Amino acid sequence: MTKREPTLLLLLQLLFLLSCSCLTHSTTIINVWPKPRNLTWTPPYQATLIASTFTITTTTPHHNKHLSAAVTRIQNLVKTEHHHPLVPPGVNISTNLPPLESLTLTIVDPDAGLVHDVDESYTLSILPSLATLTANTTWGAMRGLETFSQLAWGRPTCIAVGVHVWDSPIYAHRGIMVDTSRNYYPLKDLLRTVEAMSMNKLNVFHWHVTDSHSFPLVLPSEPTLAEKGAYASHMVYSPEDVKTIVEFGLDRGVRVLPEIDSPGHTGSWALAYPDIVTCANMFWWPAEGDLLAAEPGTGHLNPLNPKTYQVLKNVIRDTTTLFPEQFYHSGADEVIPGCWKTDPTIQKYLSDGGTLSQLLEKFINNTLPFILSLNRTVVYWEDVLLDDTVHVPSTMLPKEHVILQTWNNGHNNTKKLVSSGYRTIVSSSQFYYLDCGHGDFVGNNSIYDDQNGNVKDDGGSCEEEAKLVLGGEVALWSEQADTPVLDARIWPRSCALAEALWSGNRDEKGRKRYAEATDRLNEWRSRMVSRGIGAEPIQPLWCVRNPGMCNTVQ
Repeated sequence: MTKREPTLLLLLQLLFLLSCSCLTHSTTIINVWPKPRNLTWTPPYQATLIASTFTITTTTPHHNKHLSAAVTRIQNLVKTEHHHPLVPPGVNISTNLPPLESLTLTIVDPDAGLVHDVDESYTLSILPSLATLTANTTWGAMRGLETFSQLAWGRPTCIAVGVHVWDSPIYAHRGIMVDTSRNYYPLKDLLRTVEAMSMNKLNVFHWHVTDSHSFPLVLPSEPTLAEKGAYASHMVYSPEDVKTIVEFGLDRGVRVLPEIDSPGHTGSWALAYPDIVTCANMFWWPAEGDLLAAEPGTGHLNPLNPKTYQVLKNVIRDTTTLFPEQFYHSGADEVIPGCWKTDPTIQKYLSDGGTLSQLLEKFINNTLPFILSLNRTVVYWEDVLLDDTVHVPSTMLPKEHVILQTWNNGHNNTKKLVSSGYRTIVSSSQFYYLDCGHGDFVGNNSIYDDQNGNVKDDGGSCEEEAKLVLGGEVALWSEQADTPVLDARIWPRSCALAEALWSGNRDEKGRKRYAEATDRLNEWRSRMVSRGIGAEPIQPLWCVRNPGMCNTVQ
């Protein structure tokens, strides 16, 4: 050892003490979001340095480029993030602990594909001189790598030791829906959203890419739809853009699920094909007569025009080619009778005894079998079955091939769908629509558990029905959102969904985690901001500095 080495070692130890030790308002809680199913940090709550040569290694050779990308990304993040917690973890420092040199990763099946219900479980153990991560699949390994990254903090970087984690999601489908038709988001915004989703262990980016307002998706077989239907030539998503976001998602364990909404919400199609769209460019709420749309922006595909299906099948074929995802979302929400009734051929069809529901049946009969022939499971919004006026019978929607997504009527519609035997994705507008209110900053407030009080407790659905709930999605409809507000609209509110779907929202005694979750979410939001995500604050920093003082109950 040279003369300089003892001095350097002492300096490093002092820095370590400053960055990792208990300062003011310290806590022995490790802030991991979403909260793992089982995490223990064994007393005496120690931490050690991350070695400057720290590496993540796999025990067996593999050829999974997405796993390699994740390992490289997390390895760099752990060594360079230097996160400073709002409330530093209280740890006992032992100068005898050696720096952590590596994390050893063992994956049983590294080639398992990223599909619905893939195994995302993992086991993580961090001992003073050894860290191991074991998972059945690449995707479980990615979840464990994210957890490992959140257990490191400070400058120089230290990491908690004596930590053992077993983790696995409660729900397989954990998503965010973003509407890119009403307002356009550059590709970098969508990539940043997927990045943040991965941090929160969310795994489905539901891309509501087209609607009545614009058609920004460039499709090789139908290029005029975007040429004429996009807001501008630079406000489009090319096939190369789609490939970029799909690959970016795979590198982070996030599936990209496309939605081409039809037959409603298709006014933008009329700019290229005016003959297949009814009520296009008409005022949505006439002074007299029927409403023509649920909001400004009219237009429905005409189920009686054969050309409708020529164009639509090209759209579907191209979309399934661009997106490898096995779910294809076909929309089918908010079919407005007044829009179809403006068309002379539909008027005659109705006067001859046909019904609006039979029109929708004709549309489903001409599209659903085609989508299935492309080896896709079809997702529809609940309206296709539950709308009061225009719907199809359940016999037309085979349960083995169709998933329904709820958005109306709170828990009731979810109950209706699972009781009918349908797999269901929950996106209740009462709870999961991000374009709605932002809440308040007080914590430990039971009002957040008020779910309108109009759903009677019938003892819960039976176990078999509960299994049909695949998970949930928050939805960002973009009438009043675009680039400057995107991050703040989504984060950190979507973090709450991420934790509820991953590990639930109750503690070990079955109580709701109001205040405890608020404290952890403050910390997690701060870390997300340091990682480049513009998440809005949920409380003044004063609340963090004065634990419990911002709660409604002490």
